Amino acid sequence: MALSRLDIHRRNRGERTRVTLAGDIGPATTPLLRAAVEQCLLDGVTEIDIDLTTVGSCDARGLDVLLSAARRAGRVHAHLRLHHPCAQIARLLDATGSTSLLRTAPMSPVPPTASGDLMRTTARAPEDAARRPDQPVLRDGIRLRRLTRRQTEDMREDIADLAAESVAGTAGEAYHDRRDFLHRLAVTTHRPGFALLVAETTVLVGCAFGFPVGSDSSDGRQGDGTLQEIIQRSTSRARFVVLTQIVAHPHAQHRDIAHRLQQRLLTDLRSSLAVTLLHPADRAGQAAFSSWGWQNMGEVIGLPGPVAPCVLTLSAEGRPPARR
Repeated sequence: MALSRLDIHRRNRGERTRVTLAGDIGPATTPLLRAAVEQCLLDGVTEIDIDLTTVGSCDARGLDVLLSAARRAGRVHAHLRLHHPCAQIARLLDATGSTSLLRTAPMSPVPPTASGDLMRTTARAPEDAARRPDQPVLRDGIRLRRLTRRQTEDMREDIADLAAESVAGTAGEAYHDRRDFLHRLAVTTHRPGFALLVAETTVLVGCAFGFPVGSDSSDGRQGDGTLQEIIQRSTSRARFVVLTQIVAHPHAQHRDIAHRLQQRLLTDLRSSLAVTLLHPADRAGQAAFSSWGWQNMGEVIGLPGPVAPCVLTLSAEGRPPARR
């Protein structure tokens, strides 16, 4: 079993401090979190800002540590606030009636940390120049985060809710069934190289998942047909990513989420070509994918199912894949 890890960075400015957490808050790391917050109070800090941007998960015990620390801070006329929680933490806060701990206003900048302000659970390896695939990315208040298979299972109902909401009241709603969606998600999680990304504010606003196909990843089989052979004949490429589903909140503020999710997934899986299958009569779905830069290659015979699906492709280079 992998050892849980939580890096804790503390930066001070007078009686205010920012505590940045990176990793997972669980049984093995909550004592470190508790000690870090208690030390802030012992040092006379009156404003504690806890940045959760790069926290991957938090269990009920970890939340209890944060709530207890907030209560203790209140007793000594200090304040503790949480910033940029993932959807899981936001749900826990909502379930416990503790959303008042959230602060949406930007945190004040603080000067670079001194060497004594860095606390960590383990010695850190040298930083890579490139971002790790599991490292969350925050931009414009929207965080992209890669989930493990277990995290995907824990959030499957929330993801299904988002999928239903994204097509509600549209022409594409006729081609969405919650049970079918959950089945596709469950099947995809067992594919070699499975990857799922979520986009979050304090709630889920987008999701994309799929798996790589190629000689070094999986055999590309889709029931009795071979998707890999079909794509190779059409595009001259033997390796690609099957994007099983892209889901984006319909709000106009989030209209670029799907584009960001699909590009990040291609980058994480080191592929320059994505493929997806749609029902031929799903005009709304085809229009959405077209707006995200996908090319419709038409209906393809030889794959399982009651109808011949449309195959759509997306090139990471921004140009249609070659056809022959």
